[in-house]
Amino acid sequence: MPAEAPADPSAARPAASALTERQEARRRRILQASARLAGRGGFDAVQMREVAECSQVALGTLYRYFPSKVHLLVATMQDQLEHLHATLRRRPPAGDTASARVAETLMRAFRALQREPHLADAMVRALTFADRSVSPEVDQVSRQTTAIILDAMGTPDPTPGQLAAVRVIEHTWHSALITWLSGRASIAQVRTDIETACRLIDPTDPEPGAS
Repeated sequence: MPAEAPADPSAARPAASALTERQEARRRRILQASARLAGRGGFDAVQMREVAECSQVALGTLYRYFPSKVHLLVATMQDQLEHLHATLRRRPPAGDTASARVAETLMRAFRALQREPHLADAMVRALTFADRSVSPEVDQVSRQTTAIILDAMGTPDPTPGQLAAVRVIEHTWHSALITWLSGRASIAQVRTDIETACRLIDPTDPEPGAS
């Protein structure tokens, strides 16, 4: 199928925070359709015309919300993380230290994505392809990931050093996801990398399994 031309990224599109109830319902249908199509066949299965048909919106309307497939899939990742965050708040991690809680949280997030490998691959590819025009959506993904980590830490007012550690942990989690999706890392390696990065939060914590 030929590639679909994206809409003009500079064109005004509704901000999620300023949507009416009807617009929010429309946006929700679009994101759900995107997730379903990506879950079935990955990045290439998400075609804007089919997303519009599945979500019962006009193609032009879809482009007003999301100027390209990359915009849409990055927004889909933010939406998936938001749902995950709600689940984590209902069942928070139980580790004794902040680093243990963050590692458990990120592994739970990883396992959730692992259950939908095509969807995970589509969203990560979109993040990788994102250019400056997708910065608002990418920033939303980063803010959502940061909020998940800070909640697990139990740190509502982090220091600059803690925020720096969180950024490193985010980068590690994202990189581990990419290497797993590409078949270059096992689940055990992913866990080791995430636990190693999380020790930046509590640098005096012993390594897992250490006496």
